[in-house]
Order: sequence, then structure tokens, then C-alpha cells
Amino acid sequence: MTESSHKSSEVENDDDFRVHVFSSSSELLEKLHEKWSSVEKQPYPAMYSSIYGGIILDPAMMVIPIDDHMVHRGHGVFDTAIVFDGYLYELDVHLDRFLRSASKAKISSPFSRSTLRSILIQLTAVSKCKKGTLRFWLSAGPGDFLLSSAGCPTSAFYAVVIHHDFSQCKEGVKVITSKIPMKPPLFATTKTVNYLPNVLSIMEAEEEGAFSSVWIDEAGYIAEGPNVNVAFINQDKELVMPPFDNILFGCTAKRLLELAPKLVDQGLLKGVATKKLTVEEGKAAAEMMYVGSTLPLSPIIMWDDQPIGNGRVGELTMLLSDLLLDDMVAGPGTQRIPVPYV
Repeated sequence: MTESSHKSSEVENDDDFRVHVFSSSSELLEKLHEKWSSVEKQPYPAMYSSIYGGIILDPAMMVIPIDDHMVHRGHGVFDTAIVFDGYLYELDVHLDRFLRSASKAKISSPFSRSTLRSILIQLTAVSKCKKGTLRFWLSAGPGDFLLSSAGCPTSAFYAVVIHHDFSQCKEGVKVITSKIPMKPPLFATTKTVNYLPNVLSIMEAEEEGAFSSVWIDEAGYIAEGPNVNVAFINQDKELVMPPFDNILFGCTAKRLLELAPKLVDQGLLKGVATKKLTVEEGKAAAEMMYVGSTLPLSPIIMWDDQPIGNGRVGELTMLLSDLLLDDMVAGPGTQRIPVPYV
């Protein structure tokens, strides 16, 4: 078959394709259930939707309306808390950041903060998940396909529990400097669903055989990773993070800054600071790490094919990781909320 006749055949096949029309809701439901029928363990044990007005346990029904402005306009914000050994870790700080993001995005919540918190705790309890993530969204809501959300009758709140088996990151990873432009400050400091730069940045890293990437701002200073903060141990044994003025204020990064002085008291660290760092200063550090909720800390041993320090996982990095894990397991009650499983 010649190339021209092959292309002609493809066109003819496309013309012959017939789109199925679902004749009833029951037929559609049957199709939706097909996807999950062979899944051994449901990864999403429970979802909440303010559109439905309750908690959904059937994964086939964990959907949101196509005319929701979060779907077709990206007008929505989100956040993620950790479920660890039957406790919700740092739910309140994530919820506070979530509502700050919503305010910047001009989305009003359909519920009070206390009601949102109660919904999230009840959802986790119903899910029976002991280790995973709790992700939640606030959307301008469904209503139409226009740019403005003026036609949306009410905002929408969604949340889902995701099974995830956390373990301490002990292996060092390689990172690259991202060539994807980072978000301007307004959008970088607001946790919205507009994650295309983040997605392209991590895809770029994966294409180069790296774990992830690091953004550098227009002034040449180190900013953040696609969905994590970055931190360094400099040659003076100080823990240093870039300032949070133009990047997302990571909840786990904030907690690490609160916990790290324990190592100062023990004489293991000389100090803890947030300050601007050039790429040269970062690459000259003794140790480097990612800091984020689902890690919570990942050692970085190579940046742009240049070893960080001696090219091995740093001792202080692992001591800081231990601090965060201990806080997740046995931290104060303000950090850990017990889940009243049903």
C-alpha cells in the first residue's frame, strides 16, 4: 500500500466511525462501573461534593459537572492535608492557606471554615483510610461556559481521600534547572488549579532523567520546585530557604523552620534562616533538599549534573527528615487531629 492510499484508508475509517449514544442513565452507569470492576483496591475510598450534598463511596460517581468553571476556566483553588496513622496532619494550616487562596481568587466558600473542617474530618472517617492524602477544592461552581463566574448560582466544594503509602525518602534524587517560566507572584502565592507550568516543569525534568526541577526567578535567585519548596544546608551548617514573598508558602516548609531550631540547640546546626540564594550559592551548598507535604523531605544529591556537597545524602538532611516524621507521628495536638473512624 502506498503512503497516499494508506492515508486515504485512515480517512475512510474515520468516516466510518460511529459514536455510541447512551440510551439510558442505567446503561451509562454500567459503563462507568466497568472501569472499576477489575480494580483490586479502590484508590479513592471517599469523595465529598457540595453539588451532591454528601459523601460518595462509589468511584464511578466521583465526578464534577463539565460546566464547572474550575474545569473549563481554571477558576478554582485547592490544598492537600496528610492522613498519617489515623491522624490528619496540619489540617488547620492547610485549611487556612486554602481560604487565603480562595480570597485571592475571588471565590466565596459555600460553608463556614468550621463546617469545611467538619466535612473534611467526617469524610476521612468514612473513608477508613489510615495513611494517604486529603485533597480539597473550592470552585467558582457550575453554571455556564462563559469567562465570568457571574452566572454560577453558587460556589462548589469538593474533597477526596486518596490512599498513599508514605515512607521516609532516603535515596538522593537528581534535579535540573527548569526552562519553563515560573508563575508571576500573584499566581505563585495562590494555590490554584492552574498547574500547567508546574506540569510542564516536571515533565521537562523527567524527559532529562531527573526527579524534578527548580525554578529560578527573573532576578536570578532560587525560587521553588514545581510543587515543593527547596532548602539548603550551607557550608556554615545553616538551614536556609528562599523567602516566601514571591512563591507559595509551603505548610511543611513552615513547620520545618519551626522544628529545625532543635538541631541548633543540640549544636548540630548553626542557624535557621530564609534569605535569597543565587544558583551558584545553592550549588555550592553542603546539602540540598525538597520539602513538601507528601515527601515530607527528599534529599537532592545532584543539580544540573553537578553533585551537591559530596554527592551523597547528607546527615543533616536526614536529621531534619526525622524531625518532620516524628512530628507527624507524635507531634502536638495542634498539628495532629485524631480521625473518629466509623
